[in-house]
Amino acid sequence: MRCLIAHNPRSGFGSDAVFAFERELVHAGDECVLRVLGEECDNEQVLADAESFDVVVVSGGDGTVSNLLYTLRNRDVDVCVFPSGTANLLFANIGNSPEPAALARACRWANTAACDLGEASWIADGASHTRGFSIMAGTGFDAELMSAAAPNKKAMGEAAYFMAALSDPSPRVVHYRIEVDGVAHECDGIACLVANNAMIQLDMEIVPGCTMVDGQLDVIVLEVSRTAELIRPLLSGLLDPKGKLGRPTLETFRGRSVSITASEPIPMQVDGEVICDAVTHWDARVLAGANNLVVDGLSRYAPDEPRTAPKHPVAADLPFPE
Repeated sequence: MRCLIAHNPRSGFGSDAVFAFERELVHAGDECVLRVLGEECDNEQVLADAESFDVVVVSGGDGTVSNLLYTLRNRDVDVCVFPSGTANLLFANIGNSPEPAALARACRWANTAACDLGEASWIADGASHTRGFSIMAGTGFDAELMSAAAPNKKAMGEAAYFMAALSDPSPRVVHYRIEVDGVAHECDGIACLVANNAMIQLDMEIVPGCTMVDGQLDVIVLEVSRTAELIRPLLSGLLDPKGKLGRPTLETFRGRSVSITASEPIPMQVDGEVICDAVTHWDARVLAGANNLVVDGLSRYAPDEPRTAPKHPVAADLPFPE
């Protein structure tokens, strides 16, 4: 088996877990190429020969992984997501076992699911920008939260986000005009999110039924005016993580293409990375089935008829030559 690992060592807390995974993945006769991503790395160049490998492992935080998946969109490549970041929300949404040996075994069996990506487009400083997202993109309070939490992520991990939220008790309320598949909606709120996956920390689903195999995106507006008002949907999420009873103070829509216009310039984030300080209009669309992601039996995306034998057996699994 030939495998490529694209790893960002600056993600998360600098864990060496990916190397333990590599030891489990590689057996006699295999070839493994490790490419370490730098700050100014060209993803197109890093993944130019991706099709020549049996599996490509993308290792890093959600921002790194999303950028790599966007580079691999609509290409005939089996991709394994390895969690090396702070939150690793995409990995949590996929639902694979985090144990390195189990994830290595999943790569050899190569059961995959054709999963969607989101694509966000906006204009800043007179230039057009486009970027893929695997979890969610958003404008308003969530982007301000990401920006405030960034300096403390290395030291505090996910707790940095909660500290940032408490430091801003009265975020600004913005009027949004939202078009979903051509249908217009008017909303007021502190943030507008477009989600490909909607499960966040503590296994809470912001909206029920949001998956990355349905060919749709979910639009979420936080219709509150004070940070304290988020306690109600947070408690609802803790008591009802799957959202079967609904989500108070949230307005949601679902569709394939989304156009969002805000009443004033506000910051924007994509998969946890603040990418612009002042956006008034942006668009998002779904890229249905853009990536073939490796899944194991624990994943909600595991195929109904999984393989009965590994696609890439180890030497011990091969018949002895006569």
